[in-house]
Amino acid sequence: MLIRARDLFVCALVILASLAMRTASAESLPWIRVSEDHRGFVQEGSGKAFRPLGFNYDHDPTGCLIEDYWDQEWRAVEASFRRMKQFGANVIRIHLQFGKFMKDETTPNQASLDRLSQLLKLAEDCSLYIDLTGLGCYHKKDVPSWYDKLDEAKRWNAQAYFWRAVASTCAKSPAIFCYDLMNEPVVPGGRREDGDWLGPDFVGKHFVQFVTLDQRDRPRPEVAKLWIHRLVSEIKQVDTKHMITVGLVDWSLDRPGLSSGFVPEKVASELDFVCVHLYPQKGKVDEALKVLEGFAVGKPVLIEETFPLACPREDFEAFVDQAGKVAAGWISFYWGKPPEELKKSSDIGEILLLQELEIFEKHAKALAH
Repeated sequence: MLIRARDLFVCALVILASLAMRTASAESLPWIRVSEDHRGFVQEGSGKAFRPLGFNYDHDPTGCLIEDYWDQEWRAVEASFRRMKQFGANVIRIHLQFGKFMKDETTPNQASLDRLSQLLKLAEDCSLYIDLTGLGCYHKKDVPSWYDKLDEAKRWNAQAYFWRAVASTCAKSPAIFCYDLMNEPVVPGGRREDGDWLGPDFVGKHFVQFVTLDQRDRPRPEVAKLWIHRLVSEIKQVDTKHMITVGLVDWSLDRPGLSSGFVPEKVASELDFVCVHLYPQKGKVDEALKVLEGFAVGKPVLIEETFPLACPREDFEAFVDQAGKVAAGWISFYWGKPPEELKKSSDIGEILLLQELEIFEKHAKALAH
């Protein structure tokens, strides 16, 4: 069947219009930087204040990580992004797994990088920013055996190759809000005799990860600083514009008891802002706010994870309302299931998620006015 010239002309117009819309979307999305007072963020050019508010989009309703389904279920990803935008989100936190992006110590997986590029375009089209968290090892079965056999220096080197590849892919996109080097890194006190780089699992996932197995005679914050410096230096070889941070557990403060070694005032020098993962406890809102204050070390503070996991709705609302005195913004969770489906569920997790979404929308609307 012959294709008429008119048909070709119409197809060309459609393609050009699509490209124009995508270009306009990317151009209309201002780059984000730290404000001059170092307390928050602003849009580059206009200087308009930007308050991060969004979701961790870390897995789907079945617990699958994004790399497990974004090839076969891309439409679900698109629908979730547009839904999160409707909720009032402006930042989506995406978690990338090391094993899905690296074939060996120095070779990135180009197919995964290509899919990441597509995710950036989706974010630009939706006028959303991405908090891109890397080096995930959440599912132990997906962690390459060769990766766990590396010593500290070689493991850091492989992590540097990961971040060079990812940052090279993302360098020109205004949709990147920040690079988060790793979710909840820890420097152990002493030596880990079991040789396991991962912390205990939580609901089937390993969120805590060790950056070394042996402290040796080094102060723990010094090891943390060296690790941060190694990765930040690698990223800046290919991208000097996007902000860099790291997702810290709330027990990172230099206080008696449990500590991650990533003491905010001792490791933040090379970071653009500080992130904390903070889940208020029942009846302990003031205590959570006090912990939050400990992360204010002269740079913006972002609550990168929070959720009414261990407190009633009223405590969580009180926390997010008062946290704004210290934090520049907060990010909760969304796993893809629409509110109308959550309302039909008797699962306690989904009931809590519905409550969190209602609080989020209320907060987003208040900020919009």
